[in-house]
Amino acid sequence: MGLTLGIIDPHAIEIGSFIIHWYGVIIAAAMYLAIHLSAKEAKKKGLKEDTVVDMALWAIPIGFIGARLYYVLFELDYYLQKPAEILAIWNGGIAIYGGLIAGGLTLYWYTKKHKISLALLLDVLAPNVLLAQSIGRWGNFMNQEAHGGPVNRSFLENLYLPEFIIDQMNINGTYYYPTFLYESLWSLLGFVLIVILRNRKNVLRQGEVALSYVLWYSVGRFFIEGMRTDSLWVGDFMRISQVLSLILFIGAIIIGYLRRQDYPPIPYYTNEVEQQKEGMKVKHQT
Repeated sequence: MGLTLGIIDPHAIEIGSFIIHWYGVIIAAAMYLAIHLSAKEAKKKGLKEDTVVDMALWAIPIGFIGARLYYVLFELDYYLQKPAEILAIWNGGIAIYGGLIAGGLTLYWYTKKHKISLALLLDVLAPNVLLAQSIGRWGNFMNQEAHGGPVNRSFLENLYLPEFIIDQMNINGTYYYPTFLYESLWSLLGFVLIVILRNRKNVLRQGEVALSYVLWYSVGRFFIEGMRTDSLWVGDFMRISQVLSLILFIGAIIIGYLRRQDYPPIPYYTNEVEQQKEGMKVKHQT
């Protein structure tokens, strides 16, 4: 545990054969923060306090299964030869898009079952999921994965990166693009911007917070994926995440446009009346 020749040990705790990986610790912390922030936002929007936690008990495990299944299916030849490694998610190999698809389907089922607005709950969750993705990329950093092609050390130094990141990008004597960091920062910036827009009155209608998440993430993922060396491919010519990013981007634009044509119009996520109520509540509490 700790540092060895500048490289961070991926094991957070190791007692005999009992090992806790930094990858798992970081992913768990990211999910906890997303659930906590979403539960607070859900309460503001009039949903029951335990709605997010109850939903997460279904969506998180199913999402993990979907994320792993997605990855395994696109690396099927490898896992058919080594089936014992299918469950070894602590070594990496979970695909965010697979998790989002499985989690999204679970969320759809949950909202229908409990008669909750799907658009509203997606808006509550979306920016916090983006924040969790930003944090989760540091699990890839600890595993020295999700990186780009080789670069010189001077390239990394010119990015003014801290020494521990530069050292961790040295894998078997070769330095690599820190694409995990690019996506982490892109997601963090998206989280900040979407929350700002979400809290402004009469800007985003219900459902458009989630669509903003799709637009933002798909753009960043499309370009960053093109730099990575561990992409999942369809054949030898198509990066599956880039194709999916493009489909999601176009789909979000079309859905957003069509939803704006509805009459009567879909209510805004945050309107002036809600903000006045929130202000009165705070004033009363103080």
